[in-house]
Amino acid sequence: MKRICLSICFITFLLSCNSDDDSQNQDQNQQEEESPGFYALEVGNSWTYKSFQYNLTEDAYYETDIQDAVSITGKEEISGNTYFVFRTETTGNNDPENPVSNPNGIKFEYLRELEGDLVNETNDIVFTSTDYTEQIVYETSWGIVYDKLATDLATVEVPAGTFQSYDKERYAKSPEGDLFPALDHIYYSEGIGLISDSMSFVSQDKPFIVRRLSSYLVQ
Repeated sequence: MKRICLSICFITFLLSCNSDDDSQNQDQNQQEEESPGFYALEVGNSWTYKSFQYNLTEDAYYETDIQDAVSITGKEEISGNTYFVFRTETTGNNDPENPVSNPNGIKFEYLRELEGDLVNETNDIVFTSTDYTEQIVYETSWGIVYDKLATDLATVEVPAGTFQSYDKERYAKSPEGDLFPALDHIYYSEGIGLISDSMSFVSQDKPFIVRRLSSYLVQ
């Protein structure tokens, strides 16, 4: 009889613990879903970026009046997944026929975090904080564009401050495998988001435009 009682008590204890564990796991999962995470995915967060253009004659970058105002305005369900809606409004003296940055106006992006990656609604990887292998971005007749996450964090100074950032390098190779001079950097800081990025002509070793974070509001 004692053995039966002890067994019943032991089983009751296990059930009680499992019930508590389930509650704790549910609370933890809910907190993880609500956490902004690496990419600061939270409705209401906002970032402002200023564009700096390279002057070949003076070998220096000069601030333009082109500005990107980015904000997360809501969430949207797409194919069973929840995406954060990124609204970007670009203003400034931007040539509509040949814009040096994002074209003026408003655009929307739908992004979510997936196993350390920031992906869009077609599951293209926008940024990764975990995969250090070389990834093909796209292929053209003149070559292939690649992304690769640098192994070391970079110290990036922008108008909004100085940040320790993950550095995704973007470069291109010819069909024969020769590396072109261009090298772009896309910097993300954990819990903050995009810090800076650049765009280059493949034949030039310095980006012709660099966007830098000038202010942000992260909850």
